[in-house]
Amino acid sequence: MASSALSRLINLNRHFNLTGSSQGDKDIAGIGMVKVSPDVSKALSRGNPVVALESTIISHGMPYPQNLETAREVEEIVRENGAIPATVAILDGVPCIGLTSDELEKLANLGNKAQKTARRDIAYVVATRGNGATTVSATMVFANMVGIHVFVTGGIGGVHRHGEHTMDVSSDLTELGRTPVAVISAGVKSILDIPRTLEYLDE
Repeated sequence: MASSALSRLINLNRHFNLTGSSQGDKDIAGIGMVKVSPDVSKALSRGNPVVALESTIISHGMPYPQNLETAREVEEIVRENGAIPATVAILDGVPCIGLTSDELEKLANLGNKAQKTARRDIAYVVATRGNGATTVSATMVFANMVGIHVFVTGGIGGVHRHGEHTMDVSSDLTELGRTPVAVISAGVKSILDIPRTLEYLDE
């Protein structure tokens, strides 16, 4: 597992390495780079446990400063249990895996101004140098990209009420079937059609 994670990090670094680019095009070349925090990078290279965390709950789940306090508390719980937290978000067009304290605060202050970002939105947010708070599906994409195998979240998306007519189904469910990341969740969000969500998962 350690060698696999290290290989992924080396490949990412090689692909997005800006060394050698001229000063004039650094700003353009950096857009789209995946930024892995030092703590997360070190843990992955050594095969130590890392837990991915989504960021939509920070931007859209509660107001400031409660969202920031909650984000820091959750990260501390992960650390107390022997793992490294890797909160995922897109800041100024750069996907970040593991946020600094300042980055967490920036995201918390942005609130709803940060775009709620699912898998399908990643390319747009990166290309427009936007700020994106990752949902379950986008967080799984980035976690899998660097070799993080465990992801913890509050509630996953599902089939919306009257979904049998609107076909409004969260991409979270699709991602659970396509991306090899273990998702630890409190369950399906209560505002959804829980029986139909369970039916979808059974298929």
